[in-house]
Amino acid sequence: MEPIYKVIDLKKSFPAKSRGFFKGPGRITPAVDGVSFEVYKGETFGIVGESGCGKTTLARLMLRLIEPTDGRIFYAGREITRLKPAEMKALRRKMQMIFQDPYGSLNPKKNILEIVAEPLQVHGLARGANLEEKVRQALTMVDLPDNDDFLSKMPEELSGGQRQRIGIARALVIGAEFIIGDEPVSMLDASVKAGIIALLTDLKQKKELTYIFITHEIGLAYHICDRIAVMYRGRIVELGRAEAVIQQPLHPYTGLLMQAIPPLQPDTLWAKDLQKTGDAFSGGQLDQGCRFRARCPRAVEICGRQEPALKEIQPGRFAACEISLEDRL
Repeated sequence: MEPIYKVIDLKKSFPAKSRGFFKGPGRITPAVDGVSFEVYKGETFGIVGESGCGKTTLARLMLRLIEPTDGRIFYAGREITRLKPAEMKALRRKMQMIFQDPYGSLNPKKNILEIVAEPLQVHGLARGANLEEKVRQALTMVDLPDNDDFLSKMPEELSGGQRQRIGIARALVIGAEFIIGDEPVSMLDASVKAGIIALLTDLKQKKELTYIFITHEIGLAYHICDRIAVMYRGRIVELGRAEAVIQQPLHPYTGLLMQAIPPLQPDTLWAKDLQKTGDAFSGGQLDQGCRFRARCPRAVEICGRQEPALKEIQPGRFAACEISLEDRL
């Protein structure tokens, strides 16, 4: 089966901020550093990692909201990194993003009708009575009222959960098939979060949607994703079926993330060793070798000499670690 979405060696670097009185040329900091993966139609593909690992930068690269430094992106067999702005705009009808902040992602000066109608107007898909009818249909799909009173409300009158549903409606109203959720429930209360997750799951089945779900909560990814890619300091360090990644991590960083979820702690030697691991990454750079080695309880000499490639350890399971599978189990 051919993937609907494919990323090859994607990179994005930013100039590091210079400090001190004498500011010379700044260093270049890679936020996304050689990321590759494939997503198949109808699946939910999770990208998991701590804050600052490059997840949000990757999300914006995937829709070309920012331009990559290097690498290639394909959607439905078409290389989108080479598309002109007008071509990319047309493609975004099928590819949409749900943002993390339900409070900051909606225009506070527009009412609900105007906010949900905006994508239709941008793409020239509807106007007049037809436009309003499409807005009402989209609101119904996300379990929100479609009456005149609700359409006239301003974002400040809605709860966080309602605002996030509006964000989902904006994606659906133009017929999006591929949706990237950048921490879409991280700012919501637990009960509201559960409702949004249930809605996304239901819409996936009804509309045959494909999701990329970005989160710092590996337990949440376990429950809703088919496959998971674990990201650390700009690189994917583990990738595989969600159940396999959670139950038997092949990379020590994945095991570290699992420490925060006692009911799901993995049955592996990583679990004991990681009790002795160091503190979280504080912003320094490693000149060479594995970028996790300073925190890894099982680092060996080779870990300081070369950065491990993401290799297939088992069928469909990938890890970037020099320690052999036999040593892990």
